Amino acid sequence: MVLSNAISIRFWLILIVFSLTTQSYAQSLEQKINIAYQQFESNPNLKYGTASLTVLDAKTGSVIFSKNGNTGLATASTLKTITSAAAFYLLGADYTYQTELYYTGQVVDGILNGDIVIKGSGDPSLGSDRFEQTKESLLLTQWTHAIVNAGIKKINGSIIGDDLLYGGQKAGPRWIWQDLGSYYGAGISGLNWRENLVDVHILPGRQVGAATTLQSTVPNVSYLKIVNESTTGSPGSGDKVYPYSAPYSSLIYLRGTYGIDLKKPIQIALPDAAYDAALRLQLNLERQGVSVRQPATSGKLLKLSGKEVPSAGRTLFVHQSPTLKDLVYWFNQKSINLYGEALLKTIAQQKGSVLDTDDAADTMRDFWVNKLGLEKGSMRIFDGSGLSPENRVTTMAMAKILTSIKREPWFSDYYKSIPVYNGMKMKSGTIGGVLGYTGYQKASNGTELVFSLLVNNYEGTAYNMRQQMFRLLNALK
Repeated sequence: MVLSNAISIRFWLILIVFSLTTQSYAQSLEQKINIAYQQFESNPNLKYGTASLTVLDAKTGSVIFSKNGNTGLATASTLKTITSAAAFYLLGADYTYQTELYYTGQVVDGILNGDIVIKGSGDPSLGSDRFEQTKESLLLTQWTHAIVNAGIKKINGSIIGDDLLYGGQKAGPRWIWQDLGSYYGAGISGLNWRENLVDVHILPGRQVGAATTLQSTVPNVSYLKIVNESTTGSPGSGDKVYPYSAPYSSLIYLRGTYGIDLKKPIQIALPDAAYDAALRLQLNLERQGVSVRQPATSGKLLKLSGKEVPSAGRTLFVHQSPTLKDLVYWFNQKSINLYGEALLKTIAQQKGSVLDTDDAADTMRDFWVNKLGLEKGSMRIFDGSGLSPENRVTTMAMAKILTSIKREPWFSDYYKSIPVYNGMKMKSGTIGGVLGYTGYQKASNGTELVFSLLVNNYEGTAYNMRQQMFRLLNALK
């Protein structure tokens, strides 16, 4: 009996010591983060700015540290962590988009008295070179073979890119004018093509301030008028050329500076991706000896002229996109805004909601509010990518969302999509005056952490602020 009591006492002593040790570790981690945050917020470049950091225990969800955690701040691309998680929940890791190629009318003696239609499903990867099965050359070959194998040698109609799923190609309604023509501001279309981008090759002048020369575009988009007003920038200044255009615009202005030592193309948004897809197919068909009588067009252009896209006829080919988990990988790794807007619209479509960007964003916000019991005010979302400067999300809401998905069967695929910065798994975000990092980290004491750090309206360079943020986040290691 005495021995039994002694063992029992020893057990409880060990348990108490373990508990105190664990509390000590947790307390030291909290103190470590608190000290680092105090040093961070004393930075003079934050004198007129606002910063927020929330750190949660990834297993329990308990708050380890939070400062301004319930203050809504602009998110930049850290919002992509929320969009991609919602897409996994609502669409599934193996969800795919399907793009249908069909013809209308009848084929008589090799002549199609009708049209060829590429019907878009909102797939953001169609024609992208990020995946073998989505490359432009492969798709054009497959489509051309399908048309030829149907016995079609001449088309009396036209090639139509049906982009009307979302009402045509649209930019985020709350995106700024300077972003719309840039590669990262490419509008979302029901028929996206080559990530809605065009490479523009520019030759700098011989001295700083001299005019640059527009050499070529890849692909050839001579159907657009590009007015080059850019000038030569100083060495090391890089690409500061802004293309000014909008969806369905035929006139694009290039303004800004292109570094004198720069030797790479700039990327601009494709104003009508569906038209370009139809045009590429027409050109490919003609190279194979299949003539097309009418010029290529898009669903939106037909609608503007008072016509309709012909209803479905005979299916020639159905292209299936990579799975959602593969799309999300590139979405987060390369921060592709187009993918975010496509996923946002698809989520809304699956929920039976209207497809305007603002309404689709409300659908995603309401999903998280209802699932986690978040307050609506903690998430004011206006797109799926974070490009809108009007987005406002609290770091507490972001951290709770990332904590909630840890036990989901698809979490490993989600986790793979998160980039590594400063030796930490975290998604970055950058727009004017905004920097952010949101992700996961294991502390030196073994505690698994989820964190979100946002900074708004800082002064100085983004590089210097980023280094200060890394120093703060090092306290989580």
